[in-house]
Amino acid sequence: MKLTDSQIIQRIKLGDESALDYLYKQHYKMMLRMVLRNNGTEQEALDIFQDALIVFWQKAIDANFELTSKISTYLFSVCQNLWRKELERKKKFEESDKEESEYNQLENQEMVKIIHECINELGDSCKQILSYHYFDGLSMDQIAKKMGLANSDTAKTKRYKCKKRLDDLIRSRYQASDFLD
Repeated sequence: MKLTDSQIIQRIKLGDESALDYLYKQHYKMMLRMVLRNNGTEQEALDIFQDALIVFWQKAIDANFELTSKISTYLFSVCQNLWRKELERKKKFEESDKEESEYNQLENQEMVKIIHECINELGDSCKQILSYHYFDGLSMDQIAKKMGLANSDTAKTKRYKCKKRLDDLIRSRYQASDFLD
């Protein structure tokens, strides 16, 4: 059964929700294509179209509402506006993520620089064991062999003491806020 726009509006004014089902069946595919063509997903299209139907329903039940175009044109226009707003929101979110990522990279680079400076002030054996472990990713067994230590437990103990000296050195020279500037 084909309904005219005025019949649909009349049903909506009477609270007949089947009018929404009718609009959904008639116009959803058109809105889906529009959203998919503009970098959206099917779920986003469904959300946008449902929001557009709610907007239309709220307008149509108003006694002063006067439709000056076809319902399909009205719904398409509402969907386009809602989708544009969604794309702008997503773009701002992505830009914010990118800025945050760049900030984190700079912060990490600054922390690595500070750690390197402090490691260079430790003795050669501490510098070696920390570099082997944290920068080269060597196991305690490999470190013990490379440095001529008795075993991995000795390497662990030495690494622990060196790490503690490094932490103390960093804390004595820098504050947490130095890493956040």
